[in-house]
Amino acid sequence: MVPLEALSAHAFCRVADAQQSAGNRVRLLRDGPETFPAWLEAIGRARRHVHLENYIIQEDATGQSFADALIAAAKRGVACQVLYDWLGCLTRTKPRFWTALREAGVQVRGYNPPGLDNPFRWISRDHRKVLCVDGDIAFTGGLCIGHDWVGDPAAKIPPWRDTAIQIAGPAVAHIEAAFADSWEAAGAKLPRGEDLPAAPEGEGGVEISVIAGKPNSMRLYRLEQLVAEIVQESLWLTDGYFVATTGYVKALTAAARAGVDVRLLVPGSSNWPLVGALSQSAYRPLLQAGVRVFEWNGPMLHAKTAVADGCWTRIGSSNSNLASWVSNRELDVTIKDDALAAQMMAMYQEDIANSTEVVLKTGRTGVKKPATVDEPSYTRSSATTRGRFLSGAIGLGSTLTASFSQHRTLGAGEFFVILGGGGLLLLLAVLAAFLPRLIAWPIAVLAAWFAVGFFLHAWKLRESDRKAAEKP
Repeated sequence: MVPLEALSAHAFCRVADAQQSAGNRVRLLRDGPETFPAWLEAIGRARRHVHLENYIIQEDATGQSFADALIAAAKRGVACQVLYDWLGCLTRTKPRFWTALREAGVQVRGYNPPGLDNPFRWISRDHRKVLCVDGDIAFTGGLCIGHDWVGDPAAKIPPWRDTAIQIAGPAVAHIEAAFADSWEAAGAKLPRGEDLPAAPEGEGGVEISVIAGKPNSMRLYRLEQLVAEIVQESLWLTDGYFVATTGYVKALTAAARAGVDVRLLVPGSSNWPLVGALSQSAYRPLLQAGVRVFEWNGPMLHAKTAVADGCWTRIGSSNSNLASWVSNRELDVTIKDDALAAQMMAMYQEDIANSTEVVLKTGRTGVKKPATVDEPSYTRSSATTRGRFLSGAIGLGSTLTASFSQHRTLGAGEFFVILGGGGLLLLLAVLAAFLPRLIAWPIAVLAAWFAVGFFLHAWKLRESDRKAAEKP
């Protein structure tokens, strides 16, 4: 079998349509208290331009510290462009925040605000977390900008667990180019004078591939499938919103059955409970195959990383779900470097020490035995537990309400999700029967919106064809 390390320079880039370069330097950053000072320091040193692209820039003390740094940079004559996601910031940041930046000379754009011409625009979000300064240094990872990533030391509230990477070298130009593409997708191109140079050739150092995910590209999905297929020794994954496709779950389970040490670290309590329930629905087929699943014991695990075979690392903004793989703008980097992979594995071991391992349940007699279709439950045990047992059922869902502890047993995973779905349908049935206007009016509004969008799109297509026909 061809090792993962040998393929990374060729098949990986082709499968993920990635931009590759050598001669880079990297620095691993953990959590907001370590990452944000590095970002702010880079903005404070900027002399030519600052490109900031983030799903959430929240109007709080943390967001204001970045606003102040950007305003100070703009006053020094630095060209500052900020791209935020319209939906991500909708309830977190008021217009006055962006107005203050614009009045100070910072160029600000929101990605994909709603419009009559495209009713489905809201589906595609800019989920990237990117900072580029002067073409010399770039950052990416899973961190948005807000108080959740800082925590409250006085109240003993830790920050959300997250991971980022600092990059210097030729790969910066590829990340700058990805920002320029997003900036143009939200409006005009970067101003003249902001043209980005091509990546210089690098020698030695770290090999980096930049994967700029865009709607319908599925670049990272193809790569993650390939990695799961060819990994030989270990594949350790961290994911804040793991809702994988059947195909990806099968790739992970096939790797585990082949003897690969596959581990998945996910939140113990998610800020999106439904996503947490959907994530848990994949536990049993993973556990059945020997994949080890851990739930983080802190307030929220938000990182999106992978480390494979002790030589290959992925860090970025993409979660293992269809939104990231199919519809969003994402930015991830893969790094071929044994030293960084060792750092990642050491950090992973620290994380699972603060986690609870999910294992399949033994029989009531205490004798370890395969779970039957009638006994599909599983147990969360301490992170030092080594037990892996077989199960006979593929989970369709999991409990939304079981309390978290170091030792707990969940009942049939399907129960609460199916119960919730039935309750929702019953509620819709009652509303339709007794308050039909509550159902009819939203449908009428959506239908009218879609109709206007289709008419506008048809008109634009016709005008485009007419103009093309008029050209000599």
